[in-house]
Parts: sequence; C-alpha cells; structure tokens
Amino acid sequence: MGSKKLQVWLPILFALTVVLGMLIGYQLREETTGGRFFGFSKRTSLQEVVDLVKSRYVDKFASDSINQLAVNQLLSHLDPHSVLIPSAQLDAAEEHLQDNMKGIGVEFQVFDDTVNVMGIVKAGPSEKAGIEVGDKFIAINDSILITGKYLKVDKLRSLLKGEAGTTVKIKIYRVGKILNKVVERAAFPVPIIDVSYMLDNETGFMRIDRFADRSYEAFMEHMGDLKKKGMKKLILDLRGNGGGLLKEAIAIADEFLDGEKLIVYTEGDHQPRIENRSRRDGIFETGKLVVLVDESSASASEVLAGALQDWDRATIIGRRTFGKGLVQQQFQLSDGSAVRLTIARYYTPLGRNIQKPYGKDRQEYNEELLSRYHDGSMIKADTAKPKGKAFKTPGGKLVYDGGGISPDIFIPLDTSNISENVLRLYYRNSLSGFVYRYYLQNRTKFDKIAKPEDVLTEFIPGEKEFDALRSFALSHDGVIVNFFSDKEKKQISQRLQTLMARQLWRNEGYFEISNRYDMAVQKGLINLK
Repeated sequence: MGSKKLQVWLPILFALTVVLGMLIGYQLREETTGGRFFGFSKRTSLQEVVDLVKSRYVDKFASDSINQLAVNQLLSHLDPHSVLIPSAQLDAAEEHLQDNMKGIGVEFQVFDDTVNVMGIVKAGPSEKAGIEVGDKFIAINDSILITGKYLKVDKLRSLLKGEAGTTVKIKIYRVGKILNKVVERAAFPVPIIDVSYMLDNETGFMRIDRFADRSYEAFMEHMGDLKKKGMKKLILDLRGNGGGLLKEAIAIADEFLDGEKLIVYTEGDHQPRIENRSRRDGIFETGKLVVLVDESSASASEVLAGALQDWDRATIIGRRTFGKGLVQQQFQLSDGSAVRLTIARYYTPLGRNIQKPYGKDRQEYNEELLSRYHDGSMIKADTAKPKGKAFKTPGGKLVYDGGGISPDIFIPLDTSNISENVLRLYYRNSLSGFVYRYYLQNRTKFDKIAKPEDVLTEFIPGEKEFDALRSFALSHDGVIVNFFSDKEKKQISQRLQTLMARQLWRNEGYFEISNRYDMAVQKGLINLK
C-alpha cells in the first residue's frame, strides 16, 4: 500500500521540485548582471536593450520615449508610410477621415496679431451665439488674452476646439464695441465635396476634397442634384486630394463603370489577393467624363483615376500624381498609441502598381515633388512620364506603372514670370488680408451681389484698388511694391475677384470664379465637346 502511494506522489513531488527550481533560477537571473539563466519566454535583443536602458542608464529617461524611439527606428527601415502615431496625436491624425468636426464652427485668420473671423458655419455654434464675420477675438475664457501677441494657429485652434456640449467664453471687438459671447461647442459637418455646380447647360463640375466617412454618400447626393439640372458630362476634380478611405474611392468608381469590371486589387506577402469589382448599376456609366489630377493627388485618388484610365472610361487631365501605391492598416498599441503599417500594395485593373521608388532616404522621398519641379517634370510633358513598365488599355492606349498616374493630357505648372515682390504678396497672404478689409469697408455693396458670377462685373479692380493694395501690403506686411506690370495687374485682378467670391460664398464662390481662369478646367471643357 505504501509503495503504491509513493508511486502516485513521486511524480507530483518531482514536478513541484522542477517548478520551484525554475522559479529560483528566474529570480537569480533578475538579480545578477551576467548572461541569461532561464526564462519563461525568449526575449529579443531589442527588448533586452530597452530593459537595460530603463534599469541601468546613468540619467533619467522616460520609458515612453525609449519605446517610441525604438519603434520609430524600426519603422524607418520599412517604407515611408509605415508610421507610429502617439496617443496624443491620434485624434488629430484621424480627423481628416471624419465627416464632422467638434468646435465652435468658425473660420479665422490672424492679421496684425489679431484673430479675425473670416467665415462662419451656417447654423453652427458661433452663428447661434451671434458671432459675425468681421468680429475680432480679444480674449478666451476671460483670462487668455489672444490679441496683440503672436500665437501659432494650432495653439489658437486648441483653445477654441473641444468636446461637444462644453462652452467657451469669447470676448470680441465689433465696430467700436466690446462684446462677450458664450459659445457651446458642437459637432458640425465638414464638407467632403468642396463644390459641385453646372459649368454650362450640360457639363457638371465636382471637386472631392478627400475620401472620408460618407464621401460616397455625399458624392451620390451631389450627383443626383447635378443630374436634375441636366448634367450629361462631368469634370471630376481630384487635384489636391491626398486620399483617405480606400472603400469610399472604390464605391465612387463603381458608379462610373458598368458590368463587373475590376476596380483595384490588393496583395502582400501576408495578405492574399483581394479584388474589388463594380457590382451595381452606376449613376453615371455612359456620360463623358474628365478627371483632373496633379502631383498632390495620392492614394485613393490614384485608385479612382487609375481604374477609370485603365478602362478608357475617362480622360485624365493635369500632371502626374503623387505615386502612393501602398495600403496601410492601423493597429492599436497597449499604451494608447497606434501603428499604421503597410500591409499590401494596390494594383490598378491592368496590374499597375503606381508606387514611386523609395529607398532608405526618407528626406529624398519626401522631397521628390520638389525634384520634379527642378527637373522640369511639372513644366514639360515630354519629361513627365514615369519610366516604369508599359501596359495597354482595351482602347490601345499606353499607360505606365512605377511613379503615379500620368495624365492623358498634360497641363504644365504655371510658371509665369512674376516679380519677387508680387510673389511675396502671395506668400505673406497680403491679397487675402486686403480683400477681407476691402469687403468690410464696402460690405453694404458686396452683400447685395446675388451670385458668384456677378462679382466679375460688380468688382473690377482698377488703379484705386491697386494703390490701396500697395499701401496695405507695405503697412501690414512690410512688402514694398512700387509698380505692377500690365500682366501682373491682370493676374492680381483675377485673384482679387476669386478671393472676394470666396469671402462672400466660401468654397462655392471661390471655385466658380477660379475655374474660369483654370487651364485644366478649360481644357476639360474643350475635351468634352
């Protein structure tokens, strides 16, 4: 009987002894400076070095800083778009993918160290609180003086933004009076479609700012309105659109392509091939279509333009796009930060990957657009085509991979000779500041203008305005302009009219006037005839 009990308990006692030995060994390893003794899990040399710095380094070093440096160093050896986003920056990084913003609903610029209200969101928090265009912000929450001192725009935004339902007190100056306003912050929509309107009786124009939540829904609403107005042709403007949510661009592409055509596919070493095809009857499958692009059209914009080009569905007009053909997925980390990691490449229907080359030099990659300007790629069409592999569309057109979407019709960057002083008017925002003040001085007149196109006849800058502009630029921005050539007067006059339309109708007014002088838009109209 005793031997049987021993047979039962002996293995258990042996197991307990082994476990106890492991625990003692683990404790000994932690207390010594020598090599590894035993561990429950195999650690990497990176983990070991991080732990050494945390526990033995001569000076204090924040643990979060060590982790962030290590992760950033690792990601820097991958591609240019795999990045670490600290927890404090996560909301701001995701803001452009949302269709709303939380704050007071006001657009401002800083002139003469004073915050000036340039525009107000209709039915937004500021309008409800009685704030008007032309108001000047003096102080926030009674104690934060914001006039008469230099404050960065990001700092001002942080003071005004906040969670919906919270309030902010704002002291304002309005025509000789000091007023106190209490604004309750709220979530308000941020336009995803900059503008859509009819260029003529048959041709619609739409400019998509980004591919965010509800971009497809907003696109369909605007397309419905344009079709009701008789649209049979469309110019779709993707210039300056840096991308966003791939699914939104795919859904929009589906509205232009018939049948079950391939729109885009993605693939990576750890990501199987995933195809996205047109599935439904589109709202604009047969009408003539032009797509405008430039060097800042990227990612999801290139997916849309590439699909339409590969199927000969649209004429692409403009300049070669950015060249981002990598797909990122965001992963949340335990400390609240996140990693956007490239998990796949995307390919156009013909199999083009339009990712431009990248190596270990991130600065060279980030400055590639500047290199295009200096080597003439933005000015001469014969130097703009990438040197990647050639593909042939169903219609027999040659297209290329390896460096963005090359347009079918090239529009050079406008490098008209303008004097250095006149360029400073643009850089110092002097034209915008002048228009804002000119509007306030003549508000009664301008508020009677019924529609943007009337600005062209009701506001024709002459010598009086040019003299006032020179005086304003000198007194407010220190820019000396003694003379405007006839060519410069024409350019500045068009710019002043465009900015005045924006002052009155924001984006809608701006694009309705600027498109009249836009070479790409005008070339698109000719192409659609």
